[in-house]
Amino acid sequence: MEHPRPSAWLSREAASGDSKQAWECRPRALRLEEQELTPELAYSEINIGDEASFAKTITEADVLLYAGLSGDFNPIHIDAEYARESLFKERVAHGMLVSGLISAVLGTRLPGPNSIYLKQDLKFTAPVKIGDTVTAMAVVTEKRDDMRIIKLRTTVSNQRGETVIEGNAVVKKVGL
Repeated sequence: MEHPRPSAWLSREAASGDSKQAWECRPRALRLEEQELTPELAYSEINIGDEASFAKTITEADVLLYAGLSGDFNPIHIDAEYARESLFKERVAHGMLVSGLISAVLGTRLPGPNSIYLKQDLKFTAPVKIGDTVTAMAVVTEKRDDMRIIKLRTTVSNQRGETVIEGNAVVKKVGL
């Protein structure tokens, strides 16, 4: 039996389970402005101080899909009534959903394609609410040439400029 090809999205039938062959994936084109890949940078082209970012508005669908994918159905994320009585007074996005945008920066922008994510530490400093536009940023802070290791300071901020996540990442550059 042939395995399905990876795809950014499942077909509507596969996602809902209405298809007899729900495992089949139909490739969908990514909108270029959202998923533009940076041409691969050679390790030697990456310098301390280089930076890159990725921005996204967090939607209701993002939160619900992440809950389903991760199994994290904490009511602070999915139950508006519960969330109204919480510290945040409304639903908030999963911290790991938001921190995943750092991976988008590292894998598609800087260092970009052919990078292996080795380590990440995170500190969550403020909630992200549905409708917030967040920007993940990575800045190169160190390079270890003998191992092709790159350390980066990582942050995520919201549309008001407030830092919501801060941390550090370590990646290994393979390829060029």
